[in-house]
Amino acid sequence: MFLQSKLSKAAAANAPVRVCLIGAGKFGSMFLSQVPTTPGLTVARIADLRPDGARAACRTVGWDEARIGATVFTDDSAAAIAADDVDVVVEATGNPHAGVRHARAAIRAGKHVVMVNVEADVLAGAALGREARAAGVVYSMAYGDQPALTAEIVDWARSCGFSVVAAGKGTKYRPHYHQSTPETVWEYMGFDPEQARRDGMNPKMFNSFTDGTKSALEMAAIANACGLTPPSDGLLFPPCGVDSLAHILRPAAEGGVLEGKGMVEVVSSEERDGRPVFRDLRWGVYAVFEAPNDYAAGCFRQYGMNTDASGRYSAMYKPFHLIGMELNISILSAALLGQPTGQTLSFSGDVAATAKRDLKAGEILDGEGGYCVWGKLMPAARSLKEAALPIGLAQDVKLTRDVGAGAVVTYADVEIGADDDVAAYRRAMERANAA
Repeated sequence: MFLQSKLSKAAAANAPVRVCLIGAGKFGSMFLSQVPTTPGLTVARIADLRPDGARAACRTVGWDEARIGATVFTDDSAAAIAADDVDVVVEATGNPHAGVRHARAAIRAGKHVVMVNVEADVLAGAALGREARAAGVVYSMAYGDQPALTAEIVDWARSCGFSVVAAGKGTKYRPHYHQSTPETVWEYMGFDPEQARRDGMNPKMFNSFTDGTKSALEMAAIANACGLTPPSDGLLFPPCGVDSLAHILRPAAEGGVLEGKGMVEVVSSEERDGRPVFRDLRWGVYAVFEAPNDYAAGCFRQYGMNTDASGRYSAMYKPFHLIGMELNISILSAALLGQPTGQTLSFSGDVAATAKRDLKAGEILDGEGGYCVWGKLMPAARSLKEAALPIGLAQDVKLTRDVGAGAVVTYADVEIGADDDVAAYRRAMERANAA
C-alpha cells in the first residue's frame, strides 16, 4: 500500500515515474502490458535494435496509438539513457555485454537501473553495484523474476529471526538436458515447435532455461545478493515438491542433500525417470529456514507448517512468478523509495562455460543457450582459482585448444579481443575480489 500511495501522489501531481526500457522482447512486453493501467508510471523511451518491432510489441500488448505516439522509439540506447525525461533505466536485452555497458552509462547519467539482464548482473554485478552506490543511484534486481522474489523471501525469513538453510527456485530438469541445443529445446520443454515459432519464442534463449544455464545464473545472482553459498561442484537439481522442501533441502548430515547450511539450490519438477514430481515448484521460488529454538519449532507444528521429521526445518514458497508483469515494483521502489528489490552485494557465485560436447581448437563459441557450452554454477573462489571463462564472455570467442565434453572452459582456452571493454571490466572485478 505504501508504494501505491506514493504512486497515486505522483499521478495526482502530474509527476510520473519516467522509464527508459532497453529491449522490448518477452520480458519487456510483459512489463509494457501493465503500463496503461498504472497511473503515475510512464515509458518515455524504448530503445531496441528494431524500433518498428518495439512499436509492434506495444500494439500487441494493448497500447493505443496515442500512447505509442507519445513514446520515443529508437535504436540509439546511449541517447535514450542520457535523455532528461528518464528517471529509471530498465535493461532487458539479455545480452551481457550490452547490459554492462547500458548499466554503466545509466549510472554515469545519474539514473536508477533495474537489471532484468541476469547475465550481465552475474558477469559484473558486484562492480556495477559498487558504482551505483558511489553515484547515489539504485541498482536493482528485477521484481517478478525469480532471483528478486527469492531474495524477498530470504529477507523476510531473516527479518523474522530465522536462519536460512537453502533458497532457490524450481525448474524442469533431467541430467541430459545439459546437452540440449536450440534444436531439441521444444521437445525437452514440452512445447509445440510450430506454436513456439508463431509466438516468436527464441529457441536459443529458451534453451538457456533447459540446459541449466539460466538456473545457474539465477542462483549465482541470489548467492551474490543474499550472502548464500553455491554448491562446490554445480547444482544438484534434486526432484522435490513443495511438501518436501524442508526434508530434502537440509544438510546431508541430517538426511538432506546440501553440503551445509546457507546454500542456493534448484529443485526439479521431474523425477530422474521423467515422472512428474507431486506438487512441483516448476514456476516458483522458496526458502528453507530453521527454527531458532524449541518454542518456534512448536509453533511451526501448531500453525500447520510443512516441516522435516525433526520439526525444526520449514519452508516458505511462492508457487508462481509473473515476470515482467511484476516489474513495476522494482521501478517504483527505486524511483519513489530509493530502494532496490534485491541487489548484488558480493562476488560469491559465478557461472562457468562448460563444454556440451568435445570442442575443437578454432571453433567459435556461441554463448548461452547455444550448441557449444552450458553454464555451471560454482563458488567464485573456485572460478577465480581455475581461471574459468564466465558464460557471459563465451559468445563469439575462438577456442585456441581442444576442450573435452564436460570440462570447464578457461580463459587460457580462448582468444578475447584486447578491445573488449566488458571483459576488461570483468577482469578488474576478478582482481579486486582475488586480492
